[in-house]
Amino acid sequence: MLKLQGSGVALVTPFDSKNNVNYDKLEELIYFHIKNNTDFIVSCGTTGESSSLSNNEKKKLIQFTVKKSNGKIPVIAGTGSNNTKIAISMSKYAKECGANAILVVTPYYNKANQDGLYIHYQKIAKAVYPLPVILYNVPSRTGVDISVDTIYKLAKIENIIAIKEANPSLEKIANIILATKDENFDVLSGNDNLTLPILSLGGKGVISVAANIIPHQMHDICIHNDRDLFFKYLDIMNTLFIDINPIMIKEAMNYLKFDVGKVRLPLYTPQSEKLIKLYKSIDKIKDDL
Repeated sequence: MLKLQGSGVALVTPFDSKNNVNYDKLEELIYFHIKNNTDFIVSCGTTGESSSLSNNEKKKLIQFTVKKSNGKIPVIAGTGSNNTKIAISMSKYAKECGANAILVVTPYYNKANQDGLYIHYQKIAKAVYPLPVILYNVPSRTGVDISVDTIYKLAKIENIIAIKEANPSLEKIANIILATKDENFDVLSGNDNLTLPILSLGGKGVISVAANIIPHQMHDICIHNDRDLFFKYLDIMNTLFIDINPIMIKEAMNYLKFDVGKVRLPLYTPQSEKLIKLYKSIDKIKDDL
């Protein structure tokens, strides 16, 4: 079974001037991460603007990313939905494409109870077995928080191997790690600025927004528990979240000449004072990039 550790990039979806997916640019980004020690790629996650992509766009993105990665770096496909049947269908497609695992966000808007969450994930895991499944808990966006008890129950399902935990409570994360210590189950940080604290508790890495611009640095922080490096880049990690993700990371990448295009509506270009703050934060580390 796949073991994930280190820094996985929550890859942006690059758009062209007409706001269509720019596949030439996407290919460049994939090769950039292969060259710069990123440990795995997450396609069609929150940072990839999955909520603004059609199902056909998601399928093409997953297929393209798997093909161009060519086995040189694991590809994790974001296949979550608040409709269990659609999540299963998308997850099966990712499996057929050759994705190494799937990342499944908690159902948003429905506000499922804990029994519903358990059955939702159980059915998805069964439908794609033995493909590894990573839970994705991000209550600030979905309005629902997977409880430690539910995570413990899900960790007992053979191909549910990890959780991307974006609840910022370190107490909860410690309890997840304690509860699942005897299972084949790992915790990955869903917040760049909590990467080091979560590693210290026994987490195995991060699914990172900042890795889009500091890939080898995020890898080194995770693999070496590098405290000095973490604090060196903490300001940019925080600044990337002064507006809704992925607005700021795309602006940062464009400032650094990655030319990944704008975000899709309903996300929109940030206010000028936020851009000024972002550019100042980037300029502090520009010599390292």
